[in-house]
Amino acid sequence: MQPSRLGVASRAALSDGGEIARKLETFAPRPAQQDLSAAIADAFETRETLLAEAGTGTGKTFAYLVPALLSGLKTIVSTGTRALQDQLYHRDLPRVRDALGVGVKTALLKGRANYLCRYRMEQAKGEPKFSSRDLAAQFQRIVAWSGRTRLGDLAELEALPEESPLLPVVTSTAENCLGSECPFYADCFVVQARQRAQAADVVVVNHHLLLADLALKQEGFGEILPGAQAFVIDEAHQLPELAAQFFGEAISARPLVELARDALAECKSVTGALASIQAPSRDLEHSVRALRTAMDELPVRGTRRRAGEVPAVEDAFDNLDAALANLRDALEPLRGAAPGFDSCHARAEEFIERLRRWRGAAVPRPAPEPEEDDDFAPPRREVAAEAEAEAENQDAAAAQDANAAAEASPAAIPEEGRDGSVLWYELTARGFRLSRTPLDVAGPLAAHRERSRAAWVFTSATLAIGGQFQHYARKLGLFEPKTLLAPSPFDWATQALMYLPPGLPDPAVRHYNQALVERLRPVLDASGGRAFVLFASHRALRETAELLKDGPWPLFVQGEAPRHVLLERFRASGNGVLLGAASFREGVDVAGEALSVVVIDKLPFAAPDDPVFEARLDAIRRRGGNPFRDEQLPQAVIALKQGAGRLIRSETDRGVLVLCDPRLHSKSYGRTFLDSLPPLPRTRRVDDVAGFFAGRPLALESASSAPADGEDYYYR
Repeated sequence: MQPSRLGVASRAALSDGGEIARKLETFAPRPAQQDLSAAIADAFETRETLLAEAGTGTGKTFAYLVPALLSGLKTIVSTGTRALQDQLYHRDLPRVRDALGVGVKTALLKGRANYLCRYRMEQAKGEPKFSSRDLAAQFQRIVAWSGRTRLGDLAELEALPEESPLLPVVTSTAENCLGSECPFYADCFVVQARQRAQAADVVVVNHHLLLADLALKQEGFGEILPGAQAFVIDEAHQLPELAAQFFGEAISARPLVELARDALAECKSVTGALASIQAPSRDLEHSVRALRTAMDELPVRGTRRRAGEVPAVEDAFDNLDAALANLRDALEPLRGAAPGFDSCHARAEEFIERLRRWRGAAVPRPAPEPEEDDDFAPPRREVAAEAEAEAENQDAAAAQDANAAAEASPAAIPEEGRDGSVLWYELTARGFRLSRTPLDVAGPLAAHRERSRAAWVFTSATLAIGGQFQHYARKLGLFEPKTLLAPSPFDWATQALMYLPPGLPDPAVRHYNQALVERLRPVLDASGGRAFVLFASHRALRETAELLKDGPWPLFVQGEAPRHVLLERFRASGNGVLLGAASFREGVDVAGEALSVVVIDKLPFAAPDDPVFEARLDAIRRRGGNPFRDEQLPQAVIALKQGAGRLIRSETDRGVLVLCDPRLHSKSYGRTFLDSLPPLPRTRRVDDVAGFFAGRPLALESASSAPADGEDYYYR
């Protein structure tokens, strides 16, 4: 096909002697980057869809920014996290725009939870909401900052922790926002951010914001989406799982408690309101606390059906339903007295409907008299990682191989899966979340793409399985899309080595971690620490931390401090060993000598305690598919690629990837994992690891497939 005019211009800009190379001293032209940029430009010109895997170091950010800035199209770029969003907007985008010399308007737009809400901040003043002097001092710093900030973006407050309990106090949600009735509407930071985005040519968002508005959850971006002519989805491998959250619905402890407290706060401005609101608000907080206590009998995750097997839990659901209804009824006559009361009434009504949909329209019974207790505080976080950390996750290893999947008898069809979604709950340390999650988001995602009539580019370092895109394309509802594999520019033969330790037992045996540590110590001796050790379960992580605690290397263990703090300490140590689980597989960038070894303990098959995942496997089985081949294996391959991608981050990095799971060479599907990774030289001799770090040349033989257990080394 003849390259488009935009494709030619994009390739030229990124070539040797092009605008980017002339203006940016650190830029180095890369053929794979030019191919990627030209393909993205062609998709822009033809309004088609492109799936592009860009290996680490390709420079995919510049590859899509160049055509976005040269095209003249209204373009939305969506990234995986707020941190990446800030980096893209404040660092990469200005550099490329200035180098190209184009006067393109750009804007950064985040979800409303990232912006200060003046109304809620004023409501919080003078309230006894703060459990410590430190929180009260943090609140005062926010108040002082509110008088000088121009954008209201809480990321400006570097000293404010991401998990601070103050965040829901000073930000709004789609449920509690007063909209145009808010007395601070004229100065609303969210409204101002939307206005800037509407006037911009290139808008940088994150997946949460994009999906919330695609799913009509109204994060304030919906009016901008219809005008976009091109979408670039970076870190696109995250999109299907995130979409499942947004196309479903949930009800959780913290918003319920916030509703009770917001209703009380509104009483300050309406004389006599406290008399009718205080008791039902108190009862709602009590019913939330009582439900969480009743759910202590349940596993950390489970289906709606499992929750219904405990009578005390069903009684607690009834009491919560009644408490919400009582507060709604108490708010009804006050709706005209203040916009805040009207908002609280609408929220109570919505929560009642969500709870009843989740329960299956269970009929509520009268609530008993509540006990006096006002010390419930909202949970600090309600994220899957916290629940995962509390659970004693059983390793999925033994149950996930191909033979087991083929021989397994079909499971009973879960009642939750028949309408295309699964009803399930999840417990955190002090809260709960009741979710309805669709099993397949391909349909709604495809519908939004078709309706937009725009170009869509999905790119990531991990989209393909063995060089093929079918798994990801199916999840997005794409049929034979255009695809591109842009290889990494790294010199794998000299920069990296893959070590497959010999003689390890089956990952399901109890002493596996001990055997792993025995083979790991010589590697850490050779590298002088400087390692990430990534685990499939928190139990294995804790066991290994105990086995390595007396080693000569500084040990950093997930859970002992926030992730960013652990990473800072790891970098500063110079010879540290960091033990992490799933959240350290991606979004972590440690370039240079500080990280020279990445160890992966087991193939990262999903844990068997996820109700949505189990229901998804059942649905595949009912359609006549193979759950292992169609879902479990591809998901594990992507997770392994993410973890392995932490090792080599630049052309000057050197390091060893240690893959410990013996199934890589004992099972037929091991080849799929290995063929999906970059072409690293491979060895089974620890002496080669020592030689690599000592700078000795390695004479590794060539082999076309994974070795048998008796082979010592090979090279691909």
